[in-house]
Amino acid sequence: MIDKDKIVLEYLPYVRRIAYDLKKNLPHNVEVDDLIQEGLIGLLQAVERFDPKKGSKLRSYLLTRVKGAMYDYLRKIDWMPKNLRHEVKIVENAISKTENSGNKIDFEELSKLTNLPLENVRRAYNEMVRKQFLMLDDYLIEDIEIKETISSDDNPEENALKEIIKEELIKAISKLSEKEQLVLSLRYEQELSLKEIGKVLDLTESRVSQILSSTILKLKKMLGG
Repeated sequence: MIDKDKIVLEYLPYVRRIAYDLKKNLPHNVEVDDLIQEGLIGLLQAVERFDPKKGSKLRSYLLTRVKGAMYDYLRKIDWMPKNLRHEVKIVENAISKTENSGNKIDFEELSKLTNLPLENVRRAYNEMVRKQFLMLDDYLIEDIEIKETISSDDNPEENALKEIIKEELIKAISKLSEKEQLVLSLRYEQELSLKEIGKVLDLTESRVSQILSSTILKLKKMLGG
């Protein structure tokens, strides 16, 4: 029998780390304390629901539920105003047409292509990256079995659809370059922050962010949007 109180105390630092890592890719109006609070709720619920008989690893299961709770909260508050959402779509489409993972994002070129002010392009790009990270995190979770365990009581049709999407995503990832796969692995399997990935690859944090964003756009294209 597991000691639930001991586990909660042991994983509190992980909750804080995940919250602060997420906050780096979020606008100022999202409070890190709110993320921590949602993560703690997810942690407590996960500790109560954990069943070792189902084969999930405790650490992976708990951290997945913590992240899931934070992502659910972010989707609920939906920080992006309608005009910004429209500009994000414009910038995303422009990058998809001109995107080359070997090059850095040229904001001035995007400004000309989209007829948007340079400041608007930068803001839209930053919001696009935030949105993409949240969307991809829904699927690139450390252990696929965790999701199956969590959703075992959900709608079976929804579970089947998720399974198909995961299979297609795995195929799409296999078509990426070694560098792109490595960045995804460091981010979503090794759970490194953008700064930590930058140190491993000798890149700036902003460059890692651009590579991730470019890679996610590629995956989105392969999966038909």
